Amino acid sequence: MNSSGKRTRRTISLDSKIPKAQDVVLRTKARYEKAMAELEKLIAFRKEHQQKAFIEALEKSDRSFEEVMRFLKA
Repeated sequence: MNSSGKRTRRTISLDSKIPKAQDVVLRTKARYEKAMAELEKLIAFRKEHQQKAFIEALEKSDRSFEEVMRFLKA
């Protein structure tokens, strides 16, 4: 440390900034996790909707299950 005390002030300043930065990271992580949960819920809802639509189309179709499966595997 020099006679002006710059090193001490710099260390104190950094020490006070670190908890604030950690808090920002924790809040950001919480928002990210909440957004990911919402995204996963929406993707699951879309998948369920698509499955229902597919089954309804299959039931209305004059194609057999085997014909549809053969087409899908091609």
